[in-house]
Amino acid sequence: MYQGSDTIFYSWGRQHCVSGYCVTLNEGEVTVEAGLCVVIPCSYRTGDGFTPKHIAWYKCEVSEPRCGNPIMIFHTNNSIKVQSGFKARVSFLEPDLSQNNCSIFINKLKQSDSGSYHLRVIGELNGKPDGFSFSPRVTLKPTVMIPTLTEGQQATLTCTAPDLCSGSNLTDATQSPVSTLTFNPSAKHHNTNVTCKISFTGETITEETSTLNVNCEYFATNIKCCEPC
Repeated sequence: MYQGSDTIFYSWGRQHCVSGYCVTLNEGEVTVEAGLCVVIPCSYRTGDGFTPKHIAWYKCEVSEPRCGNPIMIFHTNNSIKVQSGFKARVSFLEPDLSQNNCSIFINKLKQSDSGSYHLRVIGELNGKPDGFSFSPRVTLKPTVMIPTLTEGQQATLTCTAPDLCSGSNLTDATQSPVSTLTFNPSAKHHNTNVTCKISFTGETITEETSTLNVNCEYFATNIKCCEPC
């Protein structure tokens, strides 16, 4: 994880309603670095006589804009089978459904998590099984970014721990969630690997390796040319 660890949210809190049922979801794109975590804020309001029992979240692949074959990634009923790659990585922020909070937390984000996400509220209407789904989706796009490196120009690589999301404690005595490496790139650094590794109590949950690409600058009369070292 290098340079640019901020999470970017678009279209915060847009409300969508159908027949008295409403969901407030940040419909748009959420960009997060791979290896970190994200909270997808969500709230809902139901019609009269409807009692919510469960919440289910689904993922749609990037290649399926119409989402004809969604994958269930989370269900408040633990006996319901969800996609194995998301099991234990997705959790509900508010177990009490009466609070109308459908927000979820996704940990240890992967590049394969890219896609759009939507939810279904399952319950009873006047004592009979019922439910409602919402087509508006939030798109999750994990990314790994590294700054442009030019020979002789000082650069800083930033390694950021996801402790603010996970609630885990860093094993380092400083308890610092950020570590930086400042250096002067040279030709010898080109095509070398740098690993960002975050250690938490009992395990290492975040590790990412990136290859450095260092550019060289050559100067001649009225000519400036940049090319890989």
